[in-house]
Amino acid sequence: MRESFEVRDTDAGGRIGELTVPRADVSVETPALLPVINPNLDTIAPRRLATEFGAEILITNSYIIHETADVRERALEDGLHDLLDFPGAIMTDSGSFQLSEYGEIEVTTEEILEFQRAIGSDIATPVDIPTPPDVDRERAETELETTKERLEIAEDVETDDMLVSAPVQGSTYPDLREEAGRHADGTDLDVFPIGAVVPLMNDYRYDDMVDAIAAAKRGLGADAPVHLFGAGHPMMFALSVAMGCDLFDSAAYALYARDDRYLTVRGTRHLEDLDYLPCSCPVCTEHSPDELRALAEKPREQELAAHNLHVTFEEIRRIKQAIRAGNLLELVEQRARAHPTMLDGYRALLDHAAQLERTDPVSKGAFFYTSHESARRPEVVRHHRRLERLSVPDSLFLTEGNPPRGDEFDDSWRVEPPFGPFPRALSKSYPLTAEVPDRTDRAALEAAADGVARLAGDNPNAELTLGHRGWPAGVLERVPETVELVDLTRDE
Repeated sequence: MRESFEVRDTDAGGRIGELTVPRADVSVETPALLPVINPNLDTIAPRRLATEFGAEILITNSYIIHETADVRERALEDGLHDLLDFPGAIMTDSGSFQLSEYGEIEVTTEEILEFQRAIGSDIATPVDIPTPPDVDRERAETELETTKERLEIAEDVETDDMLVSAPVQGSTYPDLREEAGRHADGTDLDVFPIGAVVPLMNDYRYDDMVDAIAAAKRGLGADAPVHLFGAGHPMMFALSVAMGCDLFDSAAYALYARDDRYLTVRGTRHLEDLDYLPCSCPVCTEHSPDELRALAEKPREQELAAHNLHVTFEEIRRIKQAIRAGNLLELVEQRARAHPTMLDGYRALLDHAAQLERTDPVSKGAFFYTSHESARRPEVVRHHRRLERLSVPDSLFLTEGNPPRGDEFDDSWRVEPPFGPFPRALSKSYPLTAEVPDRTDRAALEAAADGVARLAGDNPNAELTLGHRGWPAGVLERVPETVELVDLTRDE
């Protein structure tokens, strides 16, 4: 067990946890945002990040510090916390980003880890190889082996009580991502960043991003705190948390502000295109769009960066509340409607519903069926799996309507889309208390039919009859021929 991370609440793959950072003598509640601080730029002061925005942790680049002589000397003399004036935990990157951008860096894993320890980093990062998407498999395998070797080197470096991360690479090969996660989990390192996904996010390939996360999670243990490197836009936080990510670093708040871009949870807008500010943060309540546009460049950049941070931290808090309330997937579905590629990401998440079902709580407050994607949620997968545990009589009537009269059947169970059949005694149990629209869509009917098929397959000797309300022929084709069909609408 990793003593540095404790999970407290879960929903789907998302969790509220506590990351203990001993060198900083703090505990960070996750999901957590790590604002990126460039030691050579000062858009929002780190002290303000803590006092105004509630940042418990931030990230800066140790390689930039190492290569900037005056900053390096100050960091070695005063320590990173005094240099940045930040009271929380500080994570440092190693220069792997610069390696991916420029092809080489003038530092080894041992050197950069020792430097991170010397300047007082709380969570350090070795020099891994961030393999970009879509490279040939030979390159992905070769670079992954190099990353593995560097993680093993990192284990032997004296770090005192500084935590050390173990990046998970593997490009867009799910089996390599899973292998990388398993190898990283087998080390005695502490935090597990999923690397080289920024190109996927930049190209709006959220479905491929989800597949990369899912594969890495299959290799990592349940007690592994997962950092999604470079995931800075609040639009995709809920999706990533639902897949099991705990930490996010964001430079977007500053980079977008520099370009006069205004963040929302539904995307990004240019300031020049706004007639109203659709937000109630201090920046937006104290300024109109015209007033922001009239500011000089630096004050405008700072105000936009502050707004972008308010929106970003607000989304993290909203996600935590959704996990606590058990409706994280409803939030993910709302965010998925913001952009077609986000919807691709949500549908990719549901491809991994069986994986998410393992950590999804067995009971929550309510299940809201809000689109045909809801028919593929982990709760539906779990119900179908549990059908094999139920005792089925010799003859059973499965019905959307009232139970039959007389003794034609040994028992009668309810059929409710999208779950399918269940004993009436379970009608008040989660998720069978789901709120479902009266106008049931085809996906819900197909899921219910799959539940009937699952029950029939688990009980081949039972005589099953399905009483349905005019299900389409294409839906009924999913029900085995051994199940007798009765259209209840013909008798109404």
